[in-house]
Amino acid sequence: MKKRWIFRGAAFLVVMVAATFLFAFVVMSLWNWLVPALFAGHAITFWQALGLLILSKILLGGLRLGHGGGAHWRRRIRERWEHMTPEERETFRQNMRGRCGWARKPVEETP
Repeated sequence: MKKRWIFRGAAFLVVMVAATFLFAFVVMSLWNWLVPALFAGHAITFWQALGLLILSKILLGGLRLGHGGGAHWRRRIRERWEHMTPEERETFRQNMRGRCGWARKPVEETP
């Protein structure tokens, strides 16, 4: 049983490394095809393309190491919702509508 997990972990690691190298190769190829022709820029090497990918991940994607950014928050809200009475749920809905701009305007009655 333990050997199976080790094998799966090693296989996952190999696939991730291969995917990273493939993605870096695609970025390098696209850069070297487009940038010199469009912007008169320099061609880049494979390692520069890999560095560019890592830099873009840091700058645009952050360094989130955990799983599912809002999973804990959603679980807490769901637990609270399950313990609410129907009246508390309706009050909660009304408060959220007012905060989020979903408040419906009252219908005007004509005389």
